[in-house]
Amino acid sequence: MKKIQLLFLFILPFLAFSQINLKILDENGAPVSGAKISYNNQQFLTDASGFAKIPLASTVETLSAEKENFKSFSKTIKLFPKTQNVNVLFVKVANESQIQEVVFQKKAKTKITDLTSVEISAKEAQQVASLSGGIEGLLKTLPSVNSNSELSSQYMVRGGNFDENLIYINDIEIYRPNLIRNSLQEGLSIINPDMVSNINFSAGGFEPKYGDKMSSSLNIYYRQPTKFELSGEASLIGGRLSTGFASKNKKLSALFSARYRNTNLVLNTLNEDTDFNPQYQDFQSYINYDINSKWAISFLGYYSKNDFEVIPKQKVVDFGSLLQPIKLTVGYSGKEDDQYRNMMGTATITFKPSKKWKFTLDNFAYQNREKEYYDIASGYELQTFDPETGAPITSYDVGGQINHARNDLLVKTYGAQFKARFSPDVNTDYEIGFKIEKENLQDLTNEFQLIDSIGYNSPRNFVNPGTLDASQLALKYSIQGENHIQPTRMSAYAQYSKKFYWGENKMFVNAGARIAHWSFNDETIISPRAQIAIKPNWDMDMLFKLSGGIYYQAPFYKEIKDLQGNFNSNIKSQKSIQVILANDYEFKMVDRPFKLTTEAYYKKMTDLIPYYQDNVRIRYSGKNNAKGYAYGLDTRLFGEFVPGVDSWISASYARVFENIDDKGYIPRPTDQRLRFALFYQDYMPRFPSMRVNLTLTYANGLPNGAPVFTDPYQYQRTLPSYKRVDIGLSKVFIDQKDNKVNGGFWGNFKELTLGVQIYNAFNINNTIANQWLTDVNSGLAYPVPVNLTGRFFNVKLEFKL
Repeated sequence: MKKIQLLFLFILPFLAFSQINLKILDENGAPVSGAKISYNNQQFLTDASGFAKIPLASTVETLSAEKENFKSFSKTIKLFPKTQNVNVLFVKVANESQIQEVVFQKKAKTKITDLTSVEISAKEAQQVASLSGGIEGLLKTLPSVNSNSELSSQYMVRGGNFDENLIYINDIEIYRPNLIRNSLQEGLSIINPDMVSNINFSAGGFEPKYGDKMSSSLNIYYRQPTKFELSGEASLIGGRLSTGFASKNKKLSALFSARYRNTNLVLNTLNEDTDFNPQYQDFQSYINYDINSKWAISFLGYYSKNDFEVIPKQKVVDFGSLLQPIKLTVGYSGKEDDQYRNMMGTATITFKPSKKWKFTLDNFAYQNREKEYYDIASGYELQTFDPETGAPITSYDVGGQINHARNDLLVKTYGAQFKARFSPDVNTDYEIGFKIEKENLQDLTNEFQLIDSIGYNSPRNFVNPGTLDASQLALKYSIQGENHIQPTRMSAYAQYSKKFYWGENKMFVNAGARIAHWSFNDETIISPRAQIAIKPNWDMDMLFKLSGGIYYQAPFYKEIKDLQGNFNSNIKSQKSIQVILANDYEFKMVDRPFKLTTEAYYKKMTDLIPYYQDNVRIRYSGKNNAKGYAYGLDTRLFGEFVPGVDSWISASYARVFENIDDKGYIPRPTDQRLRFALFYQDYMPRFPSMRVNLTLTYANGLPNGAPVFTDPYQYQRTLPSYKRVDIGLSKVFIDQKDNKVNGGFWGNFKELTLGVQIYNAFNINNTIANQWLTDVNSGLAYPVPVNLTGRFFNVKLEFKL
């Protein structure tokens, strides 16, 4: 029976029930209960959530709603569509002369005007089994998001790289560390899932108020506690402790959270003999104070300290084919010691003189201090074996390698942004904003690699045996630079949002533009953007959306730094023209809600800066000497596969190409192609306290397996496909529903859950990059896979008082 139900989810659903879903809210967004509804000679009342289900009449009738001290509302209800959603905003009699219907109503605590935005559940983000972080782990199950490493919280969206994504917390842009080279070095994501109230993600075509990046925007809003709370978790790889409180009059509220993480046990699943000591810790605070009904102030603070120490000893890698098995044996000497310190503080003043006006002033400061120090010498032997006997054959190659780095980076950014919003009615918004920030970048780079093969330096020109090689000793690569700049960046935006009726069809329009200037390259960019949606008056609940505009990738530290280690002041912003066509189809199946979302997009890109992807680090060429294009199709089926909990299936096909110096189009290092993902939640009907969540990912390998600093037209090797399944199992001992405990010691707990997380449940050896070894005798280069983590069982205890 379950197989039949799942099959029907992918075909046309049954016709929806004939019903009016009425929702009534007051001016503050609170539900209005007990409102009297008159329709088709029948009387109804809204429940505690302001909701009422009303059978649709067989003739055209008028629906009216009224309640004491509120203005009454009436609307003519036609016969189609069969299911109609009516959202009404009740206002006080003394404040308004007329009441208006809300054309579109999003289920969010904050006002969202971006049509491309997808809302993600903060609760599901806390529960998902993910090594990279709850929010990003859930994002990676969306069709437009791709990542080839479970250890990294970074992600790629629709052919873009890690640097092309905007991240905001409470409307303040967040910066990531810049020197992280290896996914093993990444620790805690800056986003703390326990502090989150709303998550909104756009995969492209986002509105003008978001900054100048070419791929996506992620906006996180932290919550405000309403009473004292204390919660925490402890697991084999770290822990968290959070506390919050609110004053009796609710004017003051504060939320604090500290986290610690050590992934040593997970990294020990790698097939190598290495001593790891990765320690990550952070502390965040969010404080709010309502001075009066019009004025409020808040503070958001963040500090993180990530230390990564590794002492490699030996590694053995088996690769090749059945007919030609190859073994690499490497011995190491030396160590790597990396340090990352991040601090951020934001003070916000909010002024609401009336229901129609809102003014916000944010003052922010950010500092990022990074050190990347390593000296690692290695000797290797590359040999093959007889496929029948398994006996070793003469070695292909023996050699050595020295890697050295003394890289220091200090980034300081401080500034202010002012925003204003005017809402003359519930369906109209005017927004403007201005931002100015001062940047201080101090960069010291000293990095090189020396490779030896059978006593010969590599790279080298091939000479016949017995011939004297007179060439000079050359490093594989050397990057040296000392840079210090203090530029100023300014930006502004204006946008208009309107919800209205076009005949019997519901319409939404969001249009505007932003302008930005950076003093370092003296460049000014203008980015017009627009979104339009139409919800036809059909039997089927369909919503069609069209969005797009001109989107720039404003350069920063990584883009302006060339391969020699110098800053290029002639660099320009990368540019893309985007068009996204989308459709949302909501329906009911087996009396449960589902939503099928489909999006097709195209990007035309110019002034691109070619780059190499070295594990998770992006190394740019520092030149605008390429152009490209991207296209794709995303689809997601979202709904209650199991009653009461949300799950979804995602599928996408995406391609991205670039043309460097007019040599012809080749796939970019982030060319995704096919990708499937699943996020599934379930529970045992007889024992609902036993719960499970599962994430499954299959993605074609990316074409970034080429050696760094080589001609990409000569190396177009694709990595193996990425396949992974993570499972989270939990037993809820105490909650505020079916498992509530009164009295005694356990009565102090509001929630108590014990869980087991199985990372990489099928123990698949995924590959994130290749280590290239060259045989001097033959000139052949062998790609040795750099594998990711294996299966790991984590035990986690969560509580809330």
